Amino acid sequence: MALKCGIVGLPNVGKSTLFNCLSNAKAQAANFPFCTIEPNVGTITVPDERLNKLAELVKPQRIVPTTVEIVDIAGLVKGASKGEGLGNQFLANIRECDAILHVLRCFDDPNVVHVDGSVDPVRDKEVIDIELQLKDLETVEARIKKVEKQAQTGDKEAKRRHDLLVRIREGLLKGESARAQLTVNDDQALVKEFQLLTTKPVLYVCNVDEKSVHTGNVHTEAVKKAVANESAGVVLVTAAIEAEIAALDTPEERAMFLEDMGLQEPGVNTLIRAAYKLLDLQTYFTAGVQEVRAWTIPVGATAPQAAGVIHSDFEKGFIRAEVIAYDDFIALGSEAACRAAGKLRTEGKEYVVRDGDVMHFLFNV
Repeated sequence: MALKCGIVGLPNVGKSTLFNCLSNAKAQAANFPFCTIEPNVGTITVPDERLNKLAELVKPQRIVPTTVEIVDIAGLVKGASKGEGLGNQFLANIRECDAILHVLRCFDDPNVVHVDGSVDPVRDKEVIDIELQLKDLETVEARIKKVEKQAQTGDKEAKRRHDLLVRIREGLLKGESARAQLTVNDDQALVKEFQLLTTKPVLYVCNVDEKSVHTGNVHTEAVKKAVANESAGVVLVTAAIEAEIAALDTPEERAMFLEDMGLQEPGVNTLIRAAYKLLDLQTYFTAGVQEVRAWTIPVGATAPQAAGVIHSDFEKGFIRAEVIAYDDFIALGSEAACRAAGKLRTEGKEYVVRDGDVMHFLFNV
């Protein structure tokens, strides 16, 4: 499944620098607002050591990791919901994304100009929140007008839509994002149809100075407090460090640099995994001599749904799946050894795939 995350934030918070670290695409990074005029799009691989360990055992012709599409979206200013700055373009780009990576400046540096003259990540967050909420309010009110008369005539479907829209509007008028008004009982397909900006999951990326990357600082603590009641993640990265890591040519050089910095891995790895968790995603693998490959599926996906990620015909003609738990595959060393040890299971249409499953599908169309 194609996953698209949009990097957003006020101008000069480190969005383009972070994007450059995440992707092979190179966005201009400069110390002035609206550096990124058109959204830059890059595809990044999802770090997963399990894929490498499977490949060491299987020795395939190629290794194919799963990927995420990252969109670096132009900076936002107050009034974007009314078209100020690059507002209309910014909001349209967000609408196309599955999740939002909201970069917040959490470092002090007099040499890097802040668009509002001072560093206050909570204020910056609220600027973007308000603009997205205002745009959603405009969308919701227009939709209410369309279904209101139908709902009054007793049309059950129209009433269902009307009631959900009214509930969302009430929250938006109080300054609460649409996601805060939703419950597990709401029709997610209907919610998606509304195409609201503030229903999208958010990961707050605190761009900190080098000394704060391990413990955070007063700015990151303020962010955590401000988002405590949101269903959102918070990660700390230092865009400057990530840029240095990305510039190194070999894995050995990167490993030495990380060790010198006291880091286990690049911050972007943590960021990508946090985005996966936020979106309730997981990975399964296919492993053969031609390729070892990682596939992204939602948590709770059944075997036929997982097969459909490879090709729709696999889902339509699904017969059964052969499944090996990742730990069993690594412990025993091969599919043949797992089969001999009784660790290869045959599963049907109702099987719910587990993270790390190594799978082979049988189908007929």
